[in-house]
Amino acid sequence: MDGTGRRDLMLKLADLIERDRAYLEELEALDNGKPLGREGQYGAAADLHLTIQHYRYYAGWADKLQGSTIPVDGNVFCYTRKEPVGVCGCIIPWNFPLAMQAWKMGPALAAGNTVVLKTSEKTPLSALYICKLIKEAGFPPGVVNTLPGYGPTAGKHLACHADVDKIAFTGSTAVGFKIQQYAATSNLKKVSLELGGKSPLIVFDDADVDEAVSVAHTGLFLNQGQACCAGSRVFVQEGIYDKFVAAAVKKAQAIRVGAYTEVDIEQGPQVDHLQHKSVMGYIAKGKEEGATLALGGSRHGDKGYFVQPTIFTGKCTSAT
Repeated sequence: MDGTGRRDLMLKLADLIERDRAYLEELEALDNGKPLGREGQYGAAADLHLTIQHYRYYAGWADKLQGSTIPVDGNVFCYTRKEPVGVCGCIIPWNFPLAMQAWKMGPALAAGNTVVLKTSEKTPLSALYICKLIKEAGFPPGVVNTLPGYGPTAGKHLACHADVDKIAFTGSTAVGFKIQQYAATSNLKKVSLELGGKSPLIVFDDADVDEAVSVAHTGLFLNQGQACCAGSRVFVQEGIYDKFVAAAVKKAQAIRVGAYTEVDIEQGPQVDHLQHKSVMGYIAKGKEEGATLALGGSRHGDKGYFVQPTIFTGKCTSAT
């Protein structure tokens, strides 16, 4: 299929997602725990907006992937030709199921590749519904294949498979190491990785405190803190430290925690028992190691996987 055909299919898919966005928003909230939110806010609604925008953006590239003519010495004609990689294995995590699917599949499909998408076993529902829309849009059979499953089985098999030409993985650093090993010991398939890590935010004395607090607040509490680039550490210069902490605590105190079915909820539950246990374990470690608990520090309510918005503070006496 040429670029124009791929473009039209991707635009059709984006239109179908927009048509069914209310259903997909609720499905994503049900499966993941995200607040439903409103347009412009963080939650299932914002994820749907980004998903639609990404498919439309990459659709625009589908008929614009051109080679180059390169001037060289001699009576020769030198040019480049861009061709699809082939079969792209895409492994996505549970924290942004719809958006992650679009980030992986959008560029792969625009470039003329076929896709085998492995969703997380925790959040497969929205991706499976997108399969229905892909069929309705008219994609040829076999272009997109979705496989919910566990990493050590389905994910490993995909990364090791000799007929997969490229593997794109988003997840933990530990699994990223394994993906590279699997690719190397199978067919030296191309690999791209987006891995988790600590993402500190540094705020200096000359910063606008309200703006800095707003950025830090979003950076940490977005998606219940379940983001690979969550700003879970904030270093604030001494001149505005106390003012920053007071404003940050006040803003976090106003967060409404609850199920997506409740009104004006900003923070939902952690995705499952394991994630809830992990977060509570880090909070316990912070208490044990002597950090000052400025807010929260316990589970929210007596059922579900809700965590109180939590802030630890502590001043550094020296820096190296």
